[in-house]
Amino acid sequence: MSIPTEPIGSIPRSPELLAGLADHAAGRISSDDLDALYDAAVRDTIKRFEELGSPVVTDGEQSKPSFATYPLQGVTALAPDGAVIPFADGHTRQLPRLTAGPFRYGVRVGSYLTAAQRHATVPVKQAVIAASALSLLYPQDGIAGYDRDQFVADLIAEAEADIRSALDGGAHRVQIDFTEGRLALKLDPSGGVLGSFIDLNNQVLARFSPAERARIGVHTCPGGDQDSTHSADVDYALLLPRLFELNAGAFFVQLASEAEPERALRVIADHVRDGQQVFVGVTDPIDPVVETPELVRDRVLRAAEHLGTERLGTTDDCGFSPFGDDTSTSRDTAFAKVRARIEGTALAAAQLGV
Repeated sequence: MSIPTEPIGSIPRSPELLAGLADHAAGRISSDDLDALYDAAVRDTIKRFEELGSPVVTDGEQSKPSFATYPLQGVTALAPDGAVIPFADGHTRQLPRLTAGPFRYGVRVGSYLTAAQRHATVPVKQAVIAASALSLLYPQDGIAGYDRDQFVADLIAEAEADIRSALDGGAHRVQIDFTEGRLALKLDPSGGVLGSFIDLNNQVLARFSPAERARIGVHTCPGGDQDSTHSADVDYALLLPRLFELNAGAFFVQLASEAEPERALRVIADHVRDGQQVFVGVTDPIDPVVETPELVRDRVLRAAEHLGTERLGTTDDCGFSPFGDDTSTSRDTAFAKVRARIEGTALAAAQLGV
């Protein structure tokens, strides 16, 4: 396909896996039994992607507790009362709070990549959480004997090692999930928090060569959890110009669910830099209506009018189940939307003659 298309990351967990997670929490099955369920869910996810003709696949994040907290598995210096993220429908997600240093990841994504590659016959991409999101673990009142500068230095080193574990493992692309970018403008309309997030992430990206950064992408969306968002009410035009200051090679940009997609495309066209590729969202994971290939085609054609075809790709607006307990979208609906994205992108490529 001459217009590339890639998933974001998460797919709703299989019913068997969800039942197994409940059984494991209740002590009814062993950790080995749960690991077998994880592997079966990853295998089925990749099989379904490949049956749809997806040129790039993910493991659907089947074995991650969430896209944001996977590095914290096994980390003990945490308290449950960290930063709270409110969503428009009234529900919240809460991060833990770091209680002692030094900060170290408990899990690196290279292990997820290796598990997925055992089942895949096409390239595998790997999502990682942004350092800026994990910076929220550090408490505002500090940690005795471990100041914020020490934490940030450790965080940058750990984020680099996480990305390298996937690049060295042969990931097609490593995608940094930066959903907190738009939320930052809600928390601080002056843009100061967003600026600090971009600076922190660029410090991580600066540790990679230009060739490596070409394989690193950044994903932005207004959050997508239990059919709600945390920052869709923030003007996209305030985020997008700053987004392309990140020194990454690709950007995965929510667009299908955007109220004013034409306006967003104009801003993207004005600020995307040479050498940066833009994957526009053409399906909305939290809309229960499955897009038709023709609707996807029209969204791709509209994007091509603003961005041309050489730098254009397509994706989903967000992951379909970024938190492991989100069952608001069915697995079948998610894959139906993936099918529409793949087929609609092909229709647009044919019409554009590329």
